[in-house]
Amino acid sequence: MILRWHDAGVPSCEPLMKTALRLLLLLTLSSATAPALAAGAIAVADEEGLSAGEAGYGFVTGYDSRSEAADAAMQECRSQGNSDCKVAVRFDTCGAYAGNRTYFGIGWGNSEREATRKALGDCGQDSCRIVVSGCE
Repeated sequence: MILRWHDAGVPSCEPLMKTALRLLLLLTLSSATAPALAAGAIAVADEEGLSAGEAGYGFVTGYDSRSEAADAAMQECRSQGNSDCKVAVRFDTCGAYAGNRTYFGIGWGNSEREATRKALGDCGQDSCRIVVSGCE
């Protein structure tokens, strides 16, 4: 119900209500069309003694869940001819995997730079190199 007090000298609330409803509609429509975050994952075929360049991997993005992304990364890793694949990292924005002949590290974050920095830090050795990294 819209109150009108024109007779009492008070302006109508109707223009304010229309503006508020338009704003609410605009906010609702803009949030409904905003893209949802998609999940990604990295699966690797890596073992002690392999250099970073010798490790096999599968990298995927664009999945509805981390679980779906992990399954797809395993498939991608195996499709590259690797038999001993394991999911190393699941992420929503960016992910990275680093390694050397003895150690490995994983990272994720809001940027590829953040993910690679975390992966190298997790690996913990100066000789660690990024095997794979990427973002949605």
